[in-house]
Amino acid sequence: MQIDVTGHHVEITDALRDYVHEKFQRLERHFDNVVDVHVILTVEKVAKKAEATLALSGAKLFADALQEDMYAAIDALVDKLDRQVVKHKEKRTDHHRSEGAVGQTLEP
Repeated sequence: MQIDVTGHHVEITDALRDYVHEKFQRLERHFDNVVDVHVILTVEKVAKKAEATLALSGAKLFADALQEDMYAAIDALVDKLDRQVVKHKEKRTDHHRSEGAVGQTLEP
């Protein structure tokens, strides 16, 4: 997984970069096909904003979070993306059992 971290009006320190990498490892636990992640950390007047775009095999997911603390914003962002990744994974899996078994009847 390629993680690109950029900042708007904030300097991306090694601590922030490591924290983002650590939290995004959680997403790989659920779904291995995460190709690319672009994270943008922004500081507005009081609020800190974290947004990310995930490129999965077959889809793109986007989420953002607004908090008073940058680390809390990253946590909220990863929570939102985690729910989206799980939902995407469930959509991709085939929930049908063997389709021929439903219509068959047992005749003696």
